[in-house]
Amino acid sequence: MASKGLTKRKLVLNPLERVSEIVFGVLMAVTFTNSLHVAAAGRQEIRTMMLAALGCNLAWGLTDAVMYLIGTAAERHRKVGLLRRIQETCEEGEAHRLIADVLPERLAASVRKDTLEAIRKGLVAIPVGSVGLGARDYTGALGVFALVVLATFPVVIPFIFIGETALALHVSNLLALATLFIGGYVIGRHAGGRGWRSGFVMTAIGIALVAIIIALAG
Repeated sequence: MASKGLTKRKLVLNPLERVSEIVFGVLMAVTFTNSLHVAAAGRQEIRTMMLAALGCNLAWGLTDAVMYLIGTAAERHRKVGLLRRIQETCEEGEAHRLIADVLPERLAASVRKDTLEAIRKGLVAIPVGSVGLGARDYTGALGVFALVVLATFPVVIPFIFIGETALALHVSNLLALATLFIGGYVIGRHAGGRGWRSGFVMTAIGIALVAIIIALAG
């Protein structure tokens, strides 16, 4: 049992990344559903809205996935480059400065020289790995794409099963609010705080963002 705990692999996407993609997808879909003119909306208008919401999230899901790969590659190149500089420098002081530069400001200001030297020695012993993208990176990108796209469905499904447009819109908005609350709750718990408070904050922020997006979109 202990060995299983030690060998447990890190999640491809952390909870914050997952919630961020879901919230983004929900907000994009809600801007489409709430742009409907309920009194005049017929089945054709609803179908057009649903396809537009799905198409938009497909496009943005793909964009987010590509940017995830670009960001991952850039960050890996930066870290590997920094490791090489630390390993290749002959000056201990320069190596210590490079290490301190990547530490949080308060920690860097208080860390002792012998601690920096211990870190340097540990980094010198680390083999420089590949900077190329691997299977886990592509899995993460696929996860980003899937989360944005799947977030569309709770928002648009009520329009499929509920014939009355006004009622479908109310149910859609309630599902969107519930998703935002759950997302905020997960972030709050992940940060070690009170989940329910973060849930309400995320819900309020989501409502404000949707109102702003709709207003700006006309």
